[in-house]
Amino acid sequence: MVDGLDRMGVPLVFERSVPGARTAMLPPLDVPEALPDDALLRAEPLPLPELAEGEVSRHYSALERRAFGVNNGFYPLGSCTMKYNPKLNEEMAALPGFTDIHPLQPVHTIQGCLAVMSRLDAILREITGMDAVSLQPAAGAHGEFAGVMMIKAYHERGGDGASRAKMIVPDSAHGTNPASAAMNGYTVVTIPSGADGCVDIAALRQAVGPDTAGLMLTNPNTLGLFDPNVAEITRIVHGAGGLCYYDGANLNAIMGITRPGDMGFDVAHLNLHKTFSTPHGGGGPGGAALCCKAFLSGYLPKPMVADSDGALSLDDDRPLSVGKVGAFYGNFLVCVRALCYLLSLGGDGVALAASNAVLNANYLMRKLASPDDIAYWDGDSPRARAHEFVLSMKKMKSETGVSALDLAKGLLDKGIHPPTMYFPLIVDEALMFEPTETESRATLDAAAEAFLDMVRQARDDPESLRAAPRSTPVRRPDEVRAARNPILRYQG
Repeated sequence: MVDGLDRMGVPLVFERSVPGARTAMLPPLDVPEALPDDALLRAEPLPLPELAEGEVSRHYSALERRAFGVNNGFYPLGSCTMKYNPKLNEEMAALPGFTDIHPLQPVHTIQGCLAVMSRLDAILREITGMDAVSLQPAAGAHGEFAGVMMIKAYHERGGDGASRAKMIVPDSAHGTNPASAAMNGYTVVTIPSGADGCVDIAALRQAVGPDTAGLMLTNPNTLGLFDPNVAEITRIVHGAGGLCYYDGANLNAIMGITRPGDMGFDVAHLNLHKTFSTPHGGGGPGGAALCCKAFLSGYLPKPMVADSDGALSLDDDRPLSVGKVGAFYGNFLVCVRALCYLLSLGGDGVALAASNAVLNANYLMRKLASPDDIAYWDGDSPRARAHEFVLSMKKMKSETGVSALDLAKGLLDKGIHPPTMYFPLIVDEALMFEPTETESRATLDAAAEAFLDMVRQARDDPESLRAAPRSTPVRRPDEVRAARNPILRYQG
């Protein structure tokens, strides 16, 4: 029975051998007719291997053993919040009611999916202190770029878009901040950090003016320091007519405790795949929430979930919107995981998770290093770090020749994923650790002992660390050669 035509006009036939099942079967294409030019036809059959199921299973299991994730061992990758993600969230995201939908099916048939987004929207507004949320961006940097688009659209509508050509970014910022600003056509003005590792207020006052479009700030910053002057910082920028953007990459340290909206920020992105429980190693999947105050809500990407007398819909009638920034309505299953995670924790649990992330970071910092090695250590009674901290291996390198890179490679031989290396750029020989809230004290103790053992090794046998790693499938690559002569095709 012919049930319709596909996009090329070929009849679609559905087999109903099982009640309710609809399996599409396309008629075979006549390949010579589909490719009229004989020169385009393959002269020999494609050499595809014929393998038994067991061989295929072994192949993928072997690939899995070559990878490293939070299910293999400690993963303190700074600023990336690589934490354990509960399996319950995966089960919810795999429910047929969420996975078997089509983005073009009628809105009245996806009310449950829209309800997920609406509920998540409300919770994230409460967590951030913002008034409106879009879930369309595909990742944090994508949401950040869209947020700067909103700032630009706001100034253009106000008539001073051309004159407000500068975006202020601290020197400790994530690299995506100046990239997002530059891609939107802004000139980036870098503000130095003060002696305390936070924004230099005097330098900020000098930088702002009638050409300021806004400020992009991470708080706590990439040193793990919560800026005590954040309210003053946002007042200074607002006083110059600029807007304030909050980089939510480090929200895991403050969620449920303090809110970007209360600090004076106008627009913010959250990394749903980091802070709110979606595994994201290897580049995906990602998802972001773009949040803003009411006066900017009209600029959010469209469509937006709307409620009309209890019926949910997708509102496209948004004349001020910066437009669509992703296909349909973003990575919906990331939203399912985020909502499940938040409902499982509850309000108190969200704050407890952040508190434990801060506790674990400070516990590990105190076990790992002397004050000489901790970046921006300020005296005998230093401020606590937030969810992450940064060590400087500059002294060790000068004394032993062992670099931060050598220590990071050495951790691989101990079954520990390396921390972030050489970032932030304002710290020489930097190693940034973020243990997250999901690691136990026993794990942190073992990780600290492994690191301290390497410090001893650096002094007693530095050459062994410079040759690390020894136990991984791939040893230390020639990074300069790899960057200059990349191999872009698989070579079997």
